[in-house]
Amino acid sequence: MRDTLTAPAARTQVPLRHLTGPNDLERPLIEQLLERAGAFERGDSEAAPLRGRLLATLFYEPSTRTRFSFEAAMYRLGGQVLSAQDAARASSAAKGESLEDTIRIISGYADAIVLRHTEPGAVDRAARVAQVPVISAGDGAGHHPTQGLLDLYTIKKELGRLDHLRVGLAGDLRYGRTARSLALLLSLFPGNELVMISPAELRMGADVLDALHPERVVETDDFNAAMGGLDVLYQTRIQAERFASSDEYERYRGVYVVTPDAMQRLPEHAILMHPLPRVGEIDPLVDADPRAAYFRQARNGLWTRMAVLEWAIEG
Repeated sequence: MRDTLTAPAARTQVPLRHLTGPNDLERPLIEQLLERAGAFERGDSEAAPLRGRLLATLFYEPSTRTRFSFEAAMYRLGGQVLSAQDAARASSAAKGESLEDTIRIISGYADAIVLRHTEPGAVDRAARVAQVPVISAGDGAGHHPTQGLLDLYTIKKELGRLDHLRVGLAGDLRYGRTARSLALLLSLFPGNELVMISPAELRMGADVLDALHPERVVETDDFNAAMGGLDVLYQTRIQAERFASSDEYERYRGVYVVTPDAMQRLPEHAILMHPLPRVGEIDPLVDADPRAAYFRQARNGLWTRMAVLEWAIEG
């Protein structure tokens, strides 16, 4: 019986297509990937463009949506998956092996690597030594570029455009890698205004703010007042794992909660998004509101990650 997998393709001098952060995504590439994601969702694409290819998923942090959607995407593209879902304890990292050496080894087994790590910049480090494409699945409080892509795909599907929008990013903007990536990607489209809604101590970092158009950024801690003129409210979780102590986390937990009453302030045409998981910042009663797009948003991760894997591996 013939094996369904082929050996990794011979390495060439063609530059590898890494996706380590939002800076790897220029607007033409974003539009290309979103178009391919739409084709996959509609079924207007080749049945198995990655047949015989192998993806390695290497997760040093817990994940549900990101890992499952990447792995489902690879299977739907005809490929197969090699997975380490608790790499900090279930790989040679537990023995002290460096990330770089791990990536060098896995590069010899797979056609691409999807990496989630606890440390900002870890995916860049991996890409520097990898012999196959490396795709970020999130790096600590750094960035999450494929989440940003699926967020753009969701906004375009729900509202019909990616420009001239007023988008509120709420919650933990200091450590929230999803909001950080989305802010940078939205700034590539004309006319978008970003309303940064957070306590002063959790404001968006200067590394992101300095890359945005300052005249199109508003910072506020008044959640209720900010909701009125939004096209998108992007609610985020206060992340316990990012704080130095439980006491510091408890100071901010529950600072902003979307309730049915709060939804009355959101315009009728607007949508509510969340990268999930939620831990109390959206009342489950809001799920019945047709403007609650977060579960539709999560499903969109499949199509966008199919597009990213095809682009990275097929070249």
